[in-house]
Amino acid sequence: MQRSISGALPSSPGRPRRTAVLAAATAATAGLGVLFGGPALAAGGYTPTAVTRAAIDPSLVAGRGASLGIVEQEAENAATNGTVIGPSTTAYTLPAEASGRSAVNLTPGQYVEFTLPSSANAVTVRYSIPDAPTGGGITAPLDVTVNGHDHRTMTLTSQYAWLYNEYPFSNDPNAGPLHPDWWTTECSCVPDQTTPAPVFPTPFRPNHFYDEQRLLLGRTYAAGSKIRLTVPAGSTAATTTIDLMDSQLVAPPKLDPISANVLFFGADPTGRRDSADAFDRAIAFAQKTHLKVYIPPGTFQVNRHIIVDNVTVEGAGSWYSIVKGHQVTLSSPAPDGSIHTGVGFYGRDASAGGSHNVHLSGFAIEGDVRERIDTDQVNGIGGALSDSTVDGLYIHHTKVGMWFDGPMDNLKITNNVIADQIADGINFHTGVTNSLVQNNSIRNAGDDGLAMWSEVTADANDTFDHNTVQTPVLANGIAIYGGSDNTVSNNLVADPIREGSGLQVGSRFNAVPFSGHLWITGNTTVRAGTYELNWNIGLGAIWIYALQSSIAADVEVTGDDFLDNTYNAIMLVADFPVKDLYSISNVHFSDIKVDGTGTSVLSARAAGSASFQNVVARNVGAVGINNCGSFHFTPAGSEFAVTDLGGNTGGGTTGPWLAPWELPNTITCDDRPAVVPPPPPSPWS
Repeated sequence: MQRSISGALPSSPGRPRRTAVLAAATAATAGLGVLFGGPALAAGGYTPTAVTRAAIDPSLVAGRGASLGIVEQEAENAATNGTVIGPSTTAYTLPAEASGRSAVNLTPGQYVEFTLPSSANAVTVRYSIPDAPTGGGITAPLDVTVNGHDHRTMTLTSQYAWLYNEYPFSNDPNAGPLHPDWWTTECSCVPDQTTPAPVFPTPFRPNHFYDEQRLLLGRTYAAGSKIRLTVPAGSTAATTTIDLMDSQLVAPPKLDPISANVLFFGADPTGRRDSADAFDRAIAFAQKTHLKVYIPPGTFQVNRHIIVDNVTVEGAGSWYSIVKGHQVTLSSPAPDGSIHTGVGFYGRDASAGGSHNVHLSGFAIEGDVRERIDTDQVNGIGGALSDSTVDGLYIHHTKVGMWFDGPMDNLKITNNVIADQIADGINFHTGVTNSLVQNNSIRNAGDDGLAMWSEVTADANDTFDHNTVQTPVLANGIAIYGGSDNTVSNNLVADPIREGSGLQVGSRFNAVPFSGHLWITGNTTVRAGTYELNWNIGLGAIWIYALQSSIAADVEVTGDDFLDNTYNAIMLVADFPVKDLYSISNVHFSDIKVDGTGTSVLSARAAGSASFQNVVARNVGAVGINNCGSFHFTPAGSEFAVTDLGGNTGGGTTGPWLAPWELPNTITCDDRPAVVPPPPPSPWS
């Protein structure tokens, strides 16, 4: 969760160049065309590498998450002469941050080979290579062949990976703790108040190991084609870890001859010259003539914000039109506190009325953010955008994919892919209303994948629907901090890493209290319920957290599936110093399926109450309800009461998960219960 306000650098005037630059566009796009055809299937047929969604059988998550035409195949299911690592959830390790908690390590000369289940002309490889000894990253080659030929080489990098230490993290693998005045779990102490001073091994808390890279294959290959990823001999990387490969059939570039083509205004599609001023000129012309701005195929260097208002900017497709920038250090801090700027499309600040009628689609934003500085406005999309749409973008290596500072209204964010962020994927911050985030993929965010943060002013009537969030390194897949009448529906969240979980409802970060209703409906979490480093306990796949106020709005959790939970499926918790000030009540769980918990179905660590109806559980590793209440342990029982509305069935090793003897408030508290890893999820009869 970053804390920032909107800001942007002013646009620059200029004049268009002659149209002769169209020739440069043709040269820049050579090799990007999509040619159809491919090898015939072998007479005996073929066996594709298993297709998964969130690293499990797609039938188990049907109808949940995004549908973007992307086919996921996990490396641990592919042919390889490398070494499978994991599964493991141990913090600060490569398996724990991998999709499905498992990956494949390759040394020079080794490979992993995927057999395509369907036609494809593009792949995305998620990987990790080591950091440089003093930080800053390295580059290393990865050879790609299809059916034993059609060789290409990808240049992998760890320049955007490998963070260390405590929040807000460091790029230095040799540094000691950033905050010696903080309680530190590794020594169970406050280091600068401890004698003798504790010594921490380095690197200290390494994390954010993975990155991804896309590759157009130059033609379409048929189902059954074999894509082999090989680490060449002499690679600079001692190990190359492959997590997964996504494949897809990318449509040909979209053309728009009747538009304000950025090439006409001096943009350079080779990426050698800065094109920011040309983009500004194209936007100004389009606003006057009511044309769209068109970004043709090519790579365009932009090293600052592009301010958008009352304009449509569309590209040829996110695989073809790439807006790429360097992070730039400002000569003096900006009024919003930024010390850097970088590529991003920004609406005007809400204090200046924001922007309206902005429509962005069909291009990629490639940033250059390598460290977390929360005051920096180096996000892919930012500012305030009302009555606007953002569709079909690919956003990579920015701080936050999309961060909006309201008040603002009626924004629709659809069909985007956001990967490898230093902080959040998408954040609705302060007074964002009547807005929709639907059918987006967010992977490897450095903070909450999707968040509504009602600081000062409530986010209201917003919906997060049918999105897929995978491997957020810190915090939660989806988090709602205060607000009114918001909905989280039909999302798929998998593999949160630490200090957060799949879904969170929280009164924290100075958010206004919850009011009205909050609907959490039809979502699926997979392998959620993470280890909370500061508390030294496991969290629920969904956790409702009272830190700065009580939570008493109507919270309806309905039709959700919690699969393969590392610890609890459901947790209601108040921070210990405020456990006698704030409570959680009026929460209702119904029509829930819980398949596998390392500990309990419900962990109650707060005063309050909740009702349960038709909550079915199996493979439960501990007592069904771990009820600690507010830890006073009085003869009257726990301060947290459970209401059984019927239909609550199933259980595990200790019998029914919701047994009569547990009602309404029997103390069953085990502060840190033993974890029994559950079996993999399976279909329900």
